[in-house]
Amino acid sequence: TGPGGTTLRFRAATPDDVEGLVALVHAAYRGEPTAATWTTETHLLGGQRADAEMVRAAVSDPDSTVLVATDDSDPDASPAIVACCEVSAPDPDGTSVLGMFAVDPERQGGGLGRQVLAAGEDTATGLGATTLELHVIDVRVELIDWYRRRGYIVTDERHPFPYGDER
Repeated sequence: TGPGGTTLRFRAATPDDVEGLVALVHAAYRGEPTAATWTTETHLLGGQRADAEMVRAAVSDPDSTVLVATDDSDPDASPAIVACCEVSAPDPDGTSVLGMFAVDPERQGGGLGRQVLAAGEDTATGLGATTLELHVIDVRVELIDWYRRRGYIVTDERHPFPYGDER
């Protein structure tokens, strides 16, 4: 059982989830800022965070797992996707990358993100990873601090920002 008494279920995404995942990622990172939404990047970036082609490729990639968390609380409704993350298969050094981490903005702040992160970590461990790598825009101090509180450390490794990519 998840935050607020919800019944959460984690599963691998399927092609049928692509549209819902695109909407979720957009809402979490490019949606209108509200008091509940602290992950939005609209003040930093424009454009689309994810599109159907990108998500479909991730869902069908045999070297990654896209996890979805669904809220199965209402037996009369189709389970809603409330969060997701993507975990890559470990590289030869044992490092998996966690990405496409998103939580429904209306459900942020209640512990769901911690549960999704833990599910991503468990998935990476199950795939044989010994290290989990995350990529965060360095000006997202509050997000970096959230990961630090969960035991992650900031390294000196930097990647160029993908300028020119409309997503």
